[in-house]
Amino acid sequence: MPPLTLYIDADACPVREECYKVAARHDVSTVVVANSFIRIPQSPLISRQIVDDSFDAADDYIAERADARSVVITSDIPLADRCIKAGAKVLSPNGKPFDENNIGSALATRAIMNDLRAGAEMPTFGGPPPFSQRDRSAFLQALHTVLERMKRELK
Repeated sequence: MPPLTLYIDADACPVREECYKVAARHDVSTVVVANSFIRIPQSPLISRQIVDDSFDAADDYIAERADARSVVITSDIPLADRCIKAGAKVLSPNGKPFDENNIGSALATRAIMNDLRAGAEMPTFGGPPPFSQRDRSAFLQALHTVLERMKRELK
């Protein structure tokens, strides 16, 4: 039976260290995908894949490899959609899952926001709140839960 693989969309991922810890605990191969060098721990379970800096190169690398034995960590909604369609489990860095039930509304909200930004001047709302310890804790629990469930289901 092929092993589980964790793919990290790493360029702007605030939970790489948490991914390494949980993946090691579950003995899951981890691929850190970025368009520039990112330091990773020395471990036979963790590898680095540097892609070129063309638009969506990291997304393409991950989406082409994601399958039902994969967990993808990303905040990129179009990438999440591609990976879900390939059968992968997808988590955002704050631990919220993307799945068949919520990806459509996430894509629609993203499209509306892009349209608004492209139109008339918009007031700035300050962006999302800072990444908190609560977000890290929620992510750790969510990743652990997803990996446990996948290991049970795929036996």
